[in-house]
Amino acid sequence: MDISSDLTALGRTPIAVISAGVKSILDIPKTLEYLETQEVYVAAYKSDEFPAFFTEKSGCKAPSRVDSPEDCARVIDANMKLNRQAGILFAVPIPKQHSAAGNLIESATQRALTEAREQNISGSAETPFLLARVNELTGGTSLAANIALVKNNALIGSQIAVALSQLM
Repeated sequence: MDISSDLTALGRTPIAVISAGVKSILDIPKTLEYLETQEVYVAAYKSDEFPAFFTEKSGCKAPSRVDSPEDCARVIDANMKLNRQAGILFAVPIPKQHSAAGNLIESATQRALTEAREQNISGSAETPFLLARVNELTGGTSLAANIALVKNNALIGSQIAVALSQLM
């Protein structure tokens, strides 16, 4: 099994990560299982389902749920007070106005994966190929959605930081 060093580092580093979830090209259930074995606290933001990056839903139940920046701040505060060495992953679904593009992006992703296999593209060359090809197949929709989710993650992250500062 190919495990990203990011996941291992998250299991050893007391940090809070704000993410749009796991990309659908990865095995989401196995990723969540691995994070659990690394004692990473994983929660979906305002959802019972773990998001799949470009789509709000992955078909996987989130291990935990948080409903506000204050909830997230309390989790971080508790993690610090307990001196836990594992990280926290808050999975924030893509904004609703961009989630409609999720099916288009998912379809393009599957096509790009097929093309990558047919062209024997793998390893470190695979992700750049997939990102470029999906962007091409969606006419830039995937890039716009990616920008929107990055901005949304930054917004939620800043709200969590403010809430955390009020606890200190």
